[in-house]
Amino acid sequence: MTATDRSIELIHTAAQAAADKLAHDIIAYDVSDVLSITDAFLLASAPNDRQVKSIVDEIEERLQKELGAKPVRREGDRDARWILLDYVDIVVHVQHSEERVFYALERLWKDCPELDLPEDAKATRGKAAEHAELQAAEESADLGGDWR
Repeated sequence: MTATDRSIELIHTAAQAAADKLAHDIIAYDVSDVLSITDAFLLASAPNDRQVKSIVDEIEERLQKELGAKPVRREGDRDARWILLDYVDIVVHVQHSEERVFYALERLWKDCPELDLPEDAKATRGKAAEHAELQAAEESADLGGDWR
């Protein structure tokens, strides 16, 4: 069994929306062979809570406007560290970068086939690591400043 055309259409639209809001490391898996509750997972992350919420809001708005899809469930809004949007056909996970590393959902689904995504979404791979390196360099520069 593979993800339906509708699921792939939802994944592509959601991935593009996430990329447009500068999400990091966007990836999608076809989980239809191992789960009966959904066809696909989309994973994305961001370096802060505000951006996590912004990405989720954009995904929700685009899927509603372009495809007439509304989530049946939205969880995690209060802390905005890991927000889940359940569209039945797909489930979208947008995580704070720290949660993404800690929970490592990619490790759980690595045996499932990856779904092809729009080029903008593919271009986000490795962005979380780049961001972390930049942030570390900035913090190091701040600590090495003149203390007089």
